Amino acid sequence: MTGGQRADCTQFRTVLEKIRVPRGGPGRPRTKPDSLAADKAYSNSPCREYLRRRGIRHSIPEKTDSQAARLRKGSRGGRPPGFDEERYKKRNTVERAINRLKQSRAVATRYDKRGYVFLGTATTAALLIWLRS
Repeated sequence: MTGGQRADCTQFRTVLEKIRVPRGGPGRPRTKPDSLAADKAYSNSPCREYLRRRGIRHSIPEKTDSQAARLRKGSRGGRPPGFDEERYKKRNTVERAINRLKQSRAVATRYDKRGYVFLGTATTAALLIWLRS
């Protein structure tokens, strides 16, 4: 949990390092996702380098100002980062789920001072959505 004025990309590594994907059978859970789709807020060099180093495929659109700076450099600017539009379109499902969670006033306004209490609030809201569907 961060303050409202902090950038989301500051927690990028922390969130990815906490991922645990359970396996179908026995064995430890996987700690590396197959792919990642993120918005332009994560289109910076540290995020892209981290994903490249861990071998995670990603679909992150390039910021307009970064693209202009790269094009200004000409051939020294390098080639544009890969971007899969079809994979990026699937990100919409996650955005809709977050918007649905924010329909709960307690989640949207976050009156809770402690992170673990807010996690309980968000979990309760998710359970209510699941039970109503």
